[in-house]
Amino acid sequence: MTQNRKKLPKDKAPPKQSGVRHLTPSELQHFNTLLLEKRKEIMHNVVEIEDETLGKSRLDASGDLSSMPIHMADLGTDNYQQEFSLGLMDSERRLLTEIDDALERTENGTYGMCEGTGQPISKARLEAQPWARYSVEYARIAEQQQQQQQQQQQQLGEG
Repeated sequence: MTQNRKKLPKDKAPPKQSGVRHLTPSELQHFNTLLLEKRKEIMHNVVEIEDETLGKSRLDASGDLSSMPIHMADLGTDNYQQEFSLGLMDSERRLLTEIDDALERTENGTYGMCEGTGQPISKARLEAQPWARYSVEYARIAEQQQQQQQQQQQQLGEG
């Protein structure tokens, strides 16, 4: 997933500080525990989605034991539900990757530091999203730049 991360130009990002440590060992352990609990929850969700959606045939799911042809609308509903479930699983797997990356950062000593600025990420942000890799400020700047790039691409496409 590292290929999807965007870096801001040097003139937009504050200077990086190395060696800044703002989390105590007990706080680091707390966030590690949060990450592990969230990882376990997501793994359970993914397995449950797979079992419920992909593991059942249409006959199993509906309880219909007849061999009558299936109505086209039912097939469309089934396809929609399966695609929706696959989208959920993909989203959950991406979040698992983010959590695994955060767990790795707890081990290598870079957890809680913004990857864009090198500044500490606020503890409130880490509580809300323990896998956060960017500070709120840096994330806002990156989002604004992404929106500007999308607008420029749309303008080029229209012109």
